[in-house]
Amino acid sequence: MGPEELQDFTGDVMENATSVAEEILKKQMTQQLVSALEVCARCGICAESCHYYASEPEMKHIPATRGEALRRVYRALFDPIGRIFPKWVGASKLTEEELNVWVEMAFARCTLCERCTLNCPMGVDTAAMMQTVRKILTATGKAPEILVQLVDAAIERGKNPELYREFFLEQVAELEKELQEMTGDPKAHIPVEKVGAKIMCVPLSGTHTILPAAHIMHKAGMDWTLSLFEAANYGVFLGDITRAKEVAQRIVDEAKRLAVKDIVIVECGHAYTALRWEAPKWFGGPFPFRIRSCIEMIDELIATKRIEVDPSANSEPITYHDSCNLARKGGLLEEPRRILASVAQDFREMVPNRHENYCCGGGAGLVAVEEWRDIRLKAGRMKADQIRATGARIVATSCDNCRLQITDLAEHYSLDVKVMSLAELVVRALVKKERDAPLPLMTQEDKAHISPMQKG
Repeated sequence: MGPEELQDFTGDVMENATSVAEEILKKQMTQQLVSALEVCARCGICAESCHYYASEPEMKHIPATRGEALRRVYRALFDPIGRIFPKWVGASKLTEEELNVWVEMAFARCTLCERCTLNCPMGVDTAAMMQTVRKILTATGKAPEILVQLVDAAIERGKNPELYREFFLEQVAELEKELQEMTGDPKAHIPVEKVGAKIMCVPLSGTHTILPAAHIMHKAGMDWTLSLFEAANYGVFLGDITRAKEVAQRIVDEAKRLAVKDIVIVECGHAYTALRWEAPKWFGGPFPFRIRSCIEMIDELIATKRIEVDPSANSEPITYHDSCNLARKGGLLEEPRRILASVAQDFREMVPNRHENYCCGGGAGLVAVEEWRDIRLKAGRMKADQIRATGARIVATSCDNCRLQITDLAEHYSLDVKVMSLAELVVRALVKKERDAPLPLMTQEDKAHISPMQKG
């Protein structure tokens, strides 16, 4: 996809929102989108592949039905028969009322998980269609306000890092004390803005994403530094490439300034996918550094015995939830399982798993939009059933967004489970000469800090 196809259409919204929407759709007619719009055979196979439909079987939850909403407008604009005899092909012009209906359809009833695309015999990319709809809604001022606020806050921090640096360094100094207590090493340090460090670790908001990674890298003797910025990128949820690029720019510029060799992103599905797979397109080519998920790093550290782990530290039955972005989209399927094989005594797979795993129901920014809480909890019933069937007492996940959603599902569906990150389980299992203080689970204070400013 070339730069001209990645244009963003935000800015001043014209008086007629439908005119703006139609203009955007015309400019978005890439081969990928046209194929998605043209080749659907209406076979219905996509229905059972969707966690919304599997959890609550209704017509509106079938991916083909969502796609048809955009196809009707596409036929009215581009199909010669549709322009002359619209009823023959089910074409209809876009209206303000239809745009309003699209908001819930694209932002609340599709998490862009791509499981339907994987199982479609024609390869229809419903997620690409819904991303186009999200782009249209963002440009016409109809996207969820909280998502817009979150991405704008991230951009502002990138423009004025000096306003946040002192407070951030104070927080890191407090975290260092906890790290020293956890490791039993009074010299344990969390470096920030270290020029020439091999690794720059990019966290999320919340100490639970920083301390486990810091603990592991300290134990492994890694040469690293902590990024000033958080990894979350809400621009991708809005379909807004200009904003998404601005959010990524902060991290790219920092990595270049510090001359690091690797960027390691903490356990966040969409942040990894955005920076690893999408950002090189936005910036016109590969970066002068490698981008990895921390699960890739941890897998390597265990394999090379840079860290030693004891699985008896995690004796409870554990299952693993594959993040859609890390697994189905990112290809990180076996790394988390090798980690769990090393740090857990009783690992139990969900069925299905890996690239076929069901979405947890909170992806693509949905977990941050409180007014749609009931929708996402209903959409997560399939995931709750998967978890319950394993009999596990701990659900491990490598995405903070999934962690928050599954925590809510556990409460809503009375699942007797704890939800933990892979890094936390690794810290539990680290073999030490002296017993470290236990790593705290995510506290209510952490949750308050994350939600809604960091639910990604």
